[in-house]
Amino acid sequence: MKKLLAVGSSLLLAGVLFMPASASAQGAYDTNTGCGLGNMLFQEIGQDKLLFQVFAVTTNGTFGNQTFGITSGTLGCKAPSTFVQNERIERFVADNMDSLAQDIASGSGESLSTLAELLDVPVESRAAFYSRLQSSFNEIYTSSSVESADVIDGIYRVASNS
Repeated sequence: MKKLLAVGSSLLLAGVLFMPASASAQGAYDTNTGCGLGNMLFQEIGQDKLLFQVFAVTTNGTFGNQTFGITSGTLGCKAPSTFVQNERIERFVADNMDSLAQDIASGSGESLSTLAELLDVPVESRAAFYSRLQSSFNEIYTSSSVESADVIDGIYRVASNS
C-alpha cells in the first residue's frame, strides 16, 4: 500500500512539475482520457503517448475527480445541461401529475405547454407533440396510482417514437 501511494504521489508530482502554462492541446489525447485532473496534468506533456494517457486515466480514477469535474463543470469538464434539464422535468411532472394528466387527455393546456418548453420541443412541432401524447394517454398514465417516473418514461417513449 505504501508503494502504491509513493508511486501515485510521484506521478502526481511529476505531472505538476511538467505541467505547461497552457493546457490547450486537444486531439486524440482528449478523446481517450476525457477530462479531469489527470487530463489537465498530463495533456500537453503526454500528447498521444500511451504512458501519459494511462497516467491521466489512473489519476482520474484514483482520486475520483473526473466524476466531480463532470457534475460541477470544473477540471476541464463540461457539466451536461441535460442533467439539470432532466431534474427540472422530474420535479415539474411530480408536482403537476393531475393537471398534466388533464392537459394530456385534452391535448392542450398550461401544464402541457410548460412540459413542451422543458423538453425543448420547437414551437412549430408542439401541436403534433400534444396530439401524440393525447393519443397515447393510456400508455403514459397506465393507472390511477402511476408514479411520476413512469409518466416521464411514457412521455419520453411516446416522444421518441415520432
